[in-house]
Amino acid sequence: MTALGINLWDSEARGRVESLQWELTQDLLVLGQSVVIEWGTWARSERDTLRTGARALGARVELHFLEEPLDVLLDRVRTRGRELPPIHLEQIEKWSAQFERPTVEEKALFDPGSVEHEEA
Repeated sequence: MTALGINLWDSEARGRVESLQWELTQDLLVLGQSVVIEWGTWARSERDTLRTGARALGARVELHFLEEPLDVLLDRVRTRGRELPPIHLEQIEKWSAQFERPTVEEKALFDPGSVEHEEA
């Protein structure tokens, strides 16, 4: 988004970008290509929409869920240094509380090959 001159915090613009990405994803899936969606599907309903949409096109759908301690996430964000204004731990804590982590039942809806990485 930054490369397009779009503010990272502009949720309306982010929605338009994600919608375009989903359209292109569907085109690629119809052609038999593999696609990775990595735009932060925070809610199960978002993951359900993508999973069922991809399945309707005949695609296998895997879920790769990675969870790291919040201090590790903050360190990665700071190292990346791309967000203006900078992200603080309090924001990451708030977002973490809002994130709907995949349940065992949800994970069972995805194809084999899905992986999960959690804090050791």
